[in-house]
Amino acid sequence: MTRLVQALAAWGSPEFPAAVKRDIERLSAMELPLQQELSTGSYALDRDVGAMILAMHESEQSIHVKAGIFYTSVIAGCSCADDPTPVDERQEYCEVLLVIDKISADTVITPA
Repeated sequence: MTRLVQALAAWGSPEFPAAVKRDIERLSAMELPLQQELSTGSYALDRDVGAMILAMHESEQSIHVKAGIFYTSVIAGCSCADDPTPVDERQEYCEVLLVIDKISADTVITPA
């Protein structure tokens, strides 16, 4: 389970958006739904993940954050010596919804 501990600790303070952004940017491509949100590439890369907070609100038990995720993908070829497919990096963007439990910091991340 993904836990956004710094974000939960900063909830209610002006530092919350920055803390969520840092927590998101530390996650791997496997923890974020990057692979399933690809639009131009075929494989999501872990490096250079950036986040932008779009909206946030709270319910009784959780904090809801909508975030935009900027990341890079590649169109993967067969890696043969004579493969004509160049390894081209592509810029990708998707939006996700994070639901952070107010007690445990357990976070569910889904495509928005």
